[in-house]
Amino acid sequence: MRKPLMRIPYTDILPSPKIIPASAHSLQGALAALHNFFAAPPPSPLPSSTVVLTGAGLSVASGLADYRGPNGTYRVNKTYRPIYYNEFVQNHEARKRYWARSFLGWTSLQKAKPNAGHYAIRDLGDLGLISAVITQNVDSFHPKAHPHIPSLELHGYLRSTSCTTCRTEYPREDFQHQLARLNPRWADLLQEALASGALDTEDPDEKKFRGLKVNPDGDVDFPDAPYTTFRYPPCPRCLADPPIKAEGFRHTVRVDSDGAWILPSSAGVLKPNVVMFGENISNHVRSAAENAIDSAGRLLVLGTSLATYSAWRLAKRAKDRGMPIAIVNMGGVRGEDQFFVDVNPNQAGELAVRVEVSTDDLLPALVSQLRQKLSSGALPIDAPIRNHERENSSVFKDMLS
Repeated sequence: MRKPLMRIPYTDILPSPKIIPASAHSLQGALAALHNFFAAPPPSPLPSSTVVLTGAGLSVASGLADYRGPNGTYRVNKTYRPIYYNEFVQNHEARKRYWARSFLGWTSLQKAKPNAGHYAIRDLGDLGLISAVITQNVDSFHPKAHPHIPSLELHGYLRSTSCTTCRTEYPREDFQHQLARLNPRWADLLQEALASGALDTEDPDEKKFRGLKVNPDGDVDFPDAPYTTFRYPPCPRCLADPPIKAEGFRHTVRVDSDGAWILPSSAGVLKPNVVMFGENISNHVRSAAENAIDSAGRLLVLGTSLATYSAWRLAKRAKDRGMPIAIVNMGGVRGEDQFFVDVNPNQAGELAVRVEVSTDDLLPALVSQLRQKLSSGALPIDAPIRNHERENSSVFKDMLS
């Protein structure tokens, strides 16, 4: 495999955070700080709504791997690197390897469900405290858990594939059936792995004992597996009617006797509908994310180290607008000092919060506490926004997701 042309950022352990306020080291202290965060009106003239930015750490409680957490892939699997966009698009063998590993991991990913943290976000929305969610996650848990809160999937989603030529989308589950048909021995291997429970364990040592490397986003590595034998189907639309190149000639789309994509095909390659490493986020998604930040008065960051620039720049945008920022993450965050450098040390959470508590413990407890305070009138939130009158309800109305 060729040496990658781009460095994966922040694979080493980030510095431990400074807890803000100092009283927020415990769960109760963190709850008190976040109560103040939601209760205090944002600086004028910012609106009262809060936008949430989430990452892989939020889905760990659903049994999914993350990248930089305590048991994250970059810590326990030092040889792992995600596939690069140019590598996927240009290299038939790289696609075989990717789709073989994704074929093995898809069943576990599909079985996984939103966890208490996702449903707590739904409940915060029902209380009128959350206007929109921006997520880096590709597991589709947010739209499942809170369909009434606008969700922008910044890096796409694994629930479908898309053609790199004609951009047509297809359900990922249908694609999985095609992979099984084209690769019967791999299908048998998957069934054996499922029957043995090898894909169900969350224990890193148990995975290692079974010879597995389970990585984020439905990637499962069986060492020494014959990836070169794996086959994948083409885009049906491009196969039926090969598109015309810019030069005026038709692309070539060929298949073997079973219907698998083969060289010298030049079009009809299906990829997961996610933003791969080295691939650009589309302009309309970028604009929608920026608009969500600009339409809110606070930013709540959950379960992410903000290592990817696409997410970090949104937090920086919020900071530049003067928005109070709360970060809940196990472990350090990229450049987090920049978000809190000018925070008054005497503030109690109304302007900034940084806590290191698991989201699946903190968020449900926060919902319970805020419900009690709202019902008793002890939470002086200015004009909560209910689902039917949410001021930001159309912020993502043009998004396909």
